[in-house]
Amino acid sequence: MGEIEGTYRILQTPGSRLGAQKTSGVSTLEPGQNLLTAMASSPAKAHERDLPVKIRMLDNTVEVLDIESKCYGQTLLTEVYKHLNLIESDYFGIEFQNIQSYWIWLEPMKPVIKQVRRPKTTMLRLAVKFFPPDPGQLQEEYTRYLFALQIKRDLAEERLTCSDNTAALLVSHLLQSEIGDFDESEDQEHLKTNRYLPNQEKLEGKILEFHRKHVGQTPAESDFQVLEIARKLEMYGIRFHLASDREGTKINLAVSHMGVLVFQGNTKINTFNWSKVRKLSFKRKRFLIKLHPEGPYQDTLEFLLGSRDECKNFWKICVEYHTFFRLFDQPKPKAKAVFFTRGSSFRYSGRTQKQLVDYIKDSGMKRTPYERRHSKVRASTRTSNTDVPKQSVPFTEGLRTPGSPASTAAPLHSVHSLTSPTSVLPMFAEPSPSSLDPRAPYTRIADKTTAAPVEEVGRKLMQQPGSPVLQGLPVDHAQLSSLVLKSPLGLSPAFQVNAVPQGSSPLLSPVLSDAGGARIEEDDEMKRKRCPTDKAYFIAKEILATERTYLKDLEVITVWFRSAVIKENAMPEGLMTLLFSNIDPIYEFHRAFLKEIEQRLSLWEGRSNAHMKGDFQRIGDVLLRNMRTLKEFTSYLQKHDEVLTELEKATKRLKKLEMVYKEFELQKVCYLPLNTFLLKPIQRLMHYKLILGRLCKHYTAEHRDFADCRSALKEVTEMTSQLQHSLIRLENFQKLTELQHDLIGIDNLTAPGREFIREGCLYKLTKKGLQQRMFFLFSDMLLYTSKGVTGTNQFKIHGHLSLHGMLVEESENEWSVPHCFTIYSAQKTIVVAASTRLEMGKWMEDLNVAIEMAKKSTEKSEMLLENSVCNRSNKLPPRYLLGQAQRPNTITHVCWYRNQSLSLSDYLCMIQNQLSGYLLRKFKNSNGWQKLWVVFTNFCLFFYKTHQDDYPLASLPLLGYTVSCPVEADGIQKDYVFKLQFKSHVYFFRAESKYTFERWMEVIKRATSSPARSSLLLPKEKDTHTD
Repeated sequence: MGEIEGTYRILQTPGSRLGAQKTSGVSTLEPGQNLLTAMASSPAKAHERDLPVKIRMLDNTVEVLDIESKCYGQTLLTEVYKHLNLIESDYFGIEFQNIQSYWIWLEPMKPVIKQVRRPKTTMLRLAVKFFPPDPGQLQEEYTRYLFALQIKRDLAEERLTCSDNTAALLVSHLLQSEIGDFDESEDQEHLKTNRYLPNQEKLEGKILEFHRKHVGQTPAESDFQVLEIARKLEMYGIRFHLASDREGTKINLAVSHMGVLVFQGNTKINTFNWSKVRKLSFKRKRFLIKLHPEGPYQDTLEFLLGSRDECKNFWKICVEYHTFFRLFDQPKPKAKAVFFTRGSSFRYSGRTQKQLVDYIKDSGMKRTPYERRHSKVRASTRTSNTDVPKQSVPFTEGLRTPGSPASTAAPLHSVHSLTSPTSVLPMFAEPSPSSLDPRAPYTRIADKTTAAPVEEVGRKLMQQPGSPVLQGLPVDHAQLSSLVLKSPLGLSPAFQVNAVPQGSSPLLSPVLSDAGGARIEEDDEMKRKRCPTDKAYFIAKEILATERTYLKDLEVITVWFRSAVIKENAMPEGLMTLLFSNIDPIYEFHRAFLKEIEQRLSLWEGRSNAHMKGDFQRIGDVLLRNMRTLKEFTSYLQKHDEVLTELEKATKRLKKLEMVYKEFELQKVCYLPLNTFLLKPIQRLMHYKLILGRLCKHYTAEHRDFADCRSALKEVTEMTSQLQHSLIRLENFQKLTELQHDLIGIDNLTAPGREFIREGCLYKLTKKGLQQRMFFLFSDMLLYTSKGVTGTNQFKIHGHLSLHGMLVEESENEWSVPHCFTIYSAQKTIVVAASTRLEMGKWMEDLNVAIEMAKKSTEKSEMLLENSVCNRSNKLPPRYLLGQAQRPNTITHVCWYRNQSLSLSDYLCMIQNQLSGYLLRKFKNSNGWQKLWVVFTNFCLFFYKTHQDDYPLASLPLLGYTVSCPVEADGIQKDYVFKLQFKSHVYFFRAESKYTFERWMEVIKRATSSPARSSLLLPKEKDTHTD
């Protein structure tokens, strides 16, 4: 059938992965050579005939470079970078179109004439090759300017697809960067002569409206805003490669910093992270991805591209992306075979991102100040700036050894694209008429002071009240790397929000670079010394922090969801009244309660009325007064059962409401399943009870605050005792409705009497060996499913087993498989294996308890089973067709990726272990600490810039993580630091006090340490939930 033509082992061979131990890499250079000496030693005549090569720059000007006919690609790249005085050059490359009109990157280690078929007539162009996830990782302001030009090009060529509002916002920032402050007549004239978008005329009004808001914004700030908006789009840096899967379904493959991506149309349906990929290879037109085995499970994925050349081209891009973003070091030389070679020897030959960043920092190149000027000034003041000085250190310094010769100099001359007759590439954007100097928009600052980094300027803009980001401008965005997938929803401007990307798999860490937040060292130390040190103060502060989070959670329903259903007129009036008449009074009460807590803490800290400070170092009186008021809302809380039921019934009955509901769950502000927020009021009562219990335990009986705290605890205990049973029942119902959306092939999962018991990952023995399956145990049946490459991110049911007559027994010895047990049922017998003996024990215990429960039940469960599970021939229902919005990742998906299991008691335990507050975070290999507002709920950490933000920047699911104190080898010299670790992912978090440190350790340990078995099963009685 033919041998593999090209192979690249992801983790075992090339270089050293970021954060891992350094190992040897692979390169195509000879031993003892570097990039420039290899080219200099190549056989070439001293006076070869010059070859003119035309290159279109990012500002759309055309440069003609005379090179030697046998010169290598690196020589051409070096001359272009020297001409542009480009320091961070490794992010860029030169591309050209082949005969089939596919874009190909120029390879540094091959002669130009062997790559470009007709170099004299082919138009090459400079382009961004590697797109970092965060523009804050770009050290040079000039590099960010070139990236902004690349975004401009991608918009014009329809590569960067986004909503009309987002496109108009991007163009408005480009206008501000190029022509300065808003002037309606001159803006209109400029848009007539410059094409930014294919449908520009239709959006001209929006562009001008947005541009009017950018008055006073400098060009550098505008460039940064362009990159900030663009990086949140799903198509940021994406280049499609047409392919098909094994079933012949047409898909698009792409590669990014996180791994290999799979798209259906413009919708991302899967991501194969570098951490999970073991080897990439290609054979003719087949592109193969071999994944790391998880337990005994192993898989190889295959995709078919249009031709062998297309397949090899995509394979090369994947090799380069992995090396650039994932390795520390430039790959070392690979010894060449003596007789023959098998497969392609292609490897990335440039600097990695880590090497590039270190080079910029060590050489001090970043500290050379530049002042960003408008790319295009208005006609009345248009001048040419041709005397911009060059940097003193050449681009190749980081690659050159002391004895290595410089590359051959080549004459370079500019041909303005307005006067050039060549128009090989279709371009919408007009060229810059300002200056022929490539760095004309920059001017050297005379003094030696360092200019403020553009990242800080961008952050200040984000925080200003007039900033367009805070005015709710809609932005498309990518899937979150962790728990929640989001996509835009076309709501009113008051409803629309910006989003921040995250990786597509729950295994990914949140993408929040060190440049993305402020560092807190001495300032926090000073604040800490000024604050009270009493434990009661920190308990009160915990009440304040969690109350802020709770109020934001209520706003998801009272503000955001209300706006969505009103705009679409999707909810019946009766249901609107039932829902909001119950939750609005609770929301208003907690708004007033939060203000009262804030005022009391302010007095306690001595920030106001300092002479009265002694009268306000307590919180019990505030809690007692408000717990008595909250008692009046018990009747509203008891109606939450009816609200959840009616909402679920309405979404099944009304397709319009169903679509609004599902689209709203894709919004960044809805960071948990929507019906979870409806349970928050009852959950909050449990929190009050626990916090008041800690206060009473802390105080002595003689303390003046003890009596109020004890009375408040008595009040809240009466409410929780009335609602405890409702909470368990509602948690069960919420989990069933969530699974109803996550599973394909089952109807009526929320049938009366059905209880959720456990979900988790097991390995089922099949003809192909042990295969990963997701199991769901209910009070009447056991389901097993799988998650494939689908456009809906759902689990497909493979089989269902009734619990009646089921028998479970351990069978490790019989099958010689660790942690293996056999399930005998009336329908079939299956053999499954758990990842650990503890997991096997949990499953066997829960299965045996569920079987005993099923024996005592009537034949009703058999009827439920027959009516629930239906044969759909594994087809997706019409509303989940590929191309529509993808289902967001839930905690069930985290169980799948992390090979974990959770029971109902785990979820109930999670309710009691939720926490909010400011923490300082540090990555394993970073230097500074970043201050973030952190919310722990639903087994996940959510990160915000401040407590006032409406949606998280990123999230980190903690299933599988261990929490501990740092060891000496970690090099952490600070107090109150705890360490989170999952495999090679390590994070450090620093709390402000001993109490908060212990609380974070306590809640994370309790929530991530699963009990042995679900002990909180529902009593058998008539259920009020009906279909």
